Amino acid sequence: MAFDKDSIGGTLAAALVLCIVCGVVVSTAAVALRPQQEANRILDRQSNVLRAAGRYSPEIDIAAEFEKIEHRFVDLRTGEEVEMPADYDQQGAASDPEQSTLLTQSEDIARVRRVPHVGEVYLARDEQGELESIILPVHGYGLWSTMYGFLSLEADANTIAGLVFYEHGETPGLGGEIDNPRWRQLWQGKQLLNDEGEVAIQVVKGSVDERAPGAETRVDGLSGATLTSVGVSNMVRFWVGENGFGPFLERLRESSSAALDQGVR
Repeated sequence: MAFDKDSIGGTLAAALVLCIVCGVVVSTAAVALRPQQEANRILDRQSNVLRAAGRYSPEIDIAAEFEKIEHRFVDLRTGEEVEMPADYDQQGAASDPEQSTLLTQSEDIARVRRVPHVGEVYLARDEQGELESIILPVHGYGLWSTMYGFLSLEADANTIAGLVFYEHGETPGLGGEIDNPRWRQLWQGKQLLNDEGEVAIQVVKGSVDERAPGAETRVDGLSGATLTSVGVSNMVRFWVGENGFGPFLERLRESSSAALDQGVR
């Protein structure tokens, strides 16, 4: 019996064959490219950690430079360092009820819903082995999306060295200005804590009067992007606070202070 390609059955058969062929091609490509995609994801994360630490340039060997950064794990509930597999996924742990804590509405100022029991931290040291910067993965909700980035602190665990974002869906030209190097530079040198030791860093509406009391804990808001600005402010405040990396940072400050006291003696 001859096959009638112009019949309804022939048309459906041709479409079915085409779908199968396309599906096989797409699946094969996805499987073949998966290792390269994973390698690119790792490289992108490494480059953003280096950007936050101020150690990135287009000329460097990213993998080699990243080898100089210490990758640690911290129990966010106590601030103590813990042992974890090198491939531990902080974001994945946050979605697992057994590895995370559900936040109350008043606690969840960054709108992350759950916080993992264990967080990742990166430590950069100078050539003498002295702590130079602390890099923390942070995320929180802006206007349209969850913003993912890295916050870098100087060795005193209080002074901000840098803030970079590697993923978000904020409005280009408005909230998307969180990627603007000029705005990110405003964070450098700002303080997390006020004189009473409380988390005081915040993004304000408008511009900061650098002569006003407390200016060292305030950052200019983004023009026309109030909700994104508030989201970034709450994100940073959450992750350096008691439900985020606060206990770990406090331990670093105490050990730094103790070492300073011994040096004075």
